[in-house]
Amino acid sequence: MTPASVDPPAGYPRAGDAGPVSYEAAGVSIDAGDEAVRRLAPLARSTYRPEVLSDIGSFGAVTALPEGFADPVLVSANDGAGTKPLIAAALGRWDTIGIDVVAMCVDDIVTLGAQPLLFHDQITAGRLDPDVVEAIVTGLAAGCRSAGCALVGGELAEHPDALAPGDYDIAGFAVGVAERERLRGPIATSAATLVGLASGGLRCNGYSLARRVLLGETPDPAVLGSPAWTRADHSLGDELLRPSVIYTGAVLALFDECDALGAAHITGGGLVANVARMLGPNVDALLRRGSWPVPKIFDRIADAGPVTPGEMERVFNLGIGMVVAVPTPETDAAVAAAHSAGHEAWVIGEIRPGTGTAHLVEAGS
Repeated sequence: MTPASVDPPAGYPRAGDAGPVSYEAAGVSIDAGDEAVRRLAPLARSTYRPEVLSDIGSFGAVTALPEGFADPVLVSANDGAGTKPLIAAALGRWDTIGIDVVAMCVDDIVTLGAQPLLFHDQITAGRLDPDVVEAIVTGLAAGCRSAGCALVGGELAEHPDALAPGDYDIAGFAVGVAERERLRGPIATSAATLVGLASGGLRCNGYSLARRVLLGETPDPAVLGSPAWTRADHSLGDELLRPSVIYTGAVLALFDECDALGAAHITGGGLVANVARMLGPNVDALLRRGSWPVPKIFDRIADAGPVTPGEMERVFNLGIGMVVAVPTPETDAAVAAAHSAGHEAWVIGEIRPGTGTAHLVEAGS
């Protein structure tokens, strides 16, 4: 029985067309990978901290611990951009998606009081395009500079057949450092206020649902080019590619200046599930609906579905990307510190005695 022939991705030669089979004929271009690395190296170096001791091209990244820590501990996290890269691919705009990947990682570790130190990326493609890779790493470098961490290395891989040409999967891994005695753990006191830091849009969360109700199974450039909502001054595509806010500097400032008790990064699972992760077993968090403005994109998603209010609250951040618990006497100072760090912020609830759960309640409850 003769095996069925498999055509290579567009742009690659067919195996056997001209002599021996090559890696490129199988779908992997070493030359494209080398060109991508050549372009990304200066972008990575632009993020280096004094502690970085190695350079791009090493088999591993070598980084010293910063000075000034009496008992340093390392805090790490990894994440990706979810299905948001499908919007980047549909629009051919890849220069901000790296910011999203960095944000998802560094804003996890900062909730524990860690200062981001270094970052590794993983870019996997069906077929590498050096222009696209350069754009992605431009965003990664911008995110790292914003978070104050160094992009010290990563992995660039071409996986033909596993991914189609034009498909990219992007993820990252962050390591931070914290003073052991200042690590933030589960909140144990009920004498605390919850301050919410604004997220202008979806960040990276809920895109599978948002894409389904707004774009259907295949993103339509015409729909992506339409206004984000009635009388909006930007397109739906612009809104869905809005880069994630990076909260690292603001959260560290709240820990230092206001003795914040803990923080919750609002990602998949919405406010309730993520705020519950910072609670000890003897306290609850009450989050008051209506205490912050919900961005209009969420109204469009809810109407287009339709998506029920309960499902919206369970999936999306609804305009709050980070929640920080501060001692009640520090409430006004915490809001002012968030504003000084460049973030809109509101008092959105408080900690009360309870059983380790979070609740969304109506204003006045």
